[in-house]
Amino acid sequence: MTPGDNGASTPEEDDPFGYLYADGQARGAQPPSGGYGYPNAVSRVRAVGERQYPQQQTYGQQVPQQQGTYGQPTAQYQAPEAQQSSVPTGSRMQQNAGRQNAGRRGPNTKGLLIGAIAVVAVVVIGISVAMFNGDSNDEANGATSPSPTQSKSAAPRPKTTASAPAGELPKADAADSSVQLAGGAAPASDVKGAEAAGGTYVGGLNQAGASATWSVSVPEEGAYTFFIRYSAPGEDQSMTVNVNGKDFGSKADLQNYRHAAANDFENGWATTYVYPDLKKGANTISVSCQAGDKCNVLLDQFWVKKGHVTR
Repeated sequence: MTPGDNGASTPEEDDPFGYLYADGQARGAQPPSGGYGYPNAVSRVRAVGERQYPQQQTYGQQVPQQQGTYGQPTAQYQAPEAQQSSVPTGSRMQQNAGRQNAGRRGPNTKGLLIGAIAVVAVVVIGISVAMFNGDSNDEANGATSPSPTQSKSAAPRPKTTASAPAGELPKADAADSSVQLAGGAAPASDVKGAEAAGGTYVGGLNQAGASATWSVSVPEEGAYTFFIRYSAPGEDQSMTVNVNGKDFGSKADLQNYRHAAANDFENGWATTYVYPDLKKGANTISVSCQAGDKCNVLLDQFWVKKGHVTR
């Protein structure tokens, strides 16, 4: 069989949508009346390709009015949402974005900058304080600095004049810095019983020229008592006293009051005194081993009292 045209079909056999096509219209197909069986319905049936749509209106242009046909909306018809604004969707989105951005405030860059500067300042101060405290602790603990230091030549220790708090008269150890040793006299500490700091006393006096000279300051001129604590075991000893460059009238009597055996210096500690006149202010009192003296002694401490006293 070959395909061919069988002629017009009966309405019952016809495609109910044949009116939409050109060949159906040629055969006389008509759209159903009455709005598909709904009362008072308006038929808006059109052939395919017949309906015309309004051209998109651009901003700032007018769209010419088109003559509508029956059942066909005119160009002026627009949905309610389209009537709200004639501005295109893209323009409205840009405007809305602009309004939103205008209502927002940008980041507070000034505040952030101030905060960052404050944090940096706190960190720098903390580091500086830590470095300063570390240096102080190192110095307190006797730690040496890693940087090279200049070597200093050792200078002789200056001799100071002994002085006492108000209302008291001076007292000094024989090995104190206020006492100048000469002629072989030297500090030592191997014999027990000395009352000086660290148990240090002055020995090496049993030779001519050995001396210990004390620089002392008194508040007023007058008579004083000069006390000497010493150790002289075995035989009694005596040494020369010199006050402000002049020999005192009598020697310092260094007797073996403890009756200690010869060379038993640990048990020979005792006290003696002389009555010098001192001037107001600085004075020098020297105990030395001169010709004719017996100087096998150890010197522990010196002190003065106002007037002539015995203790």
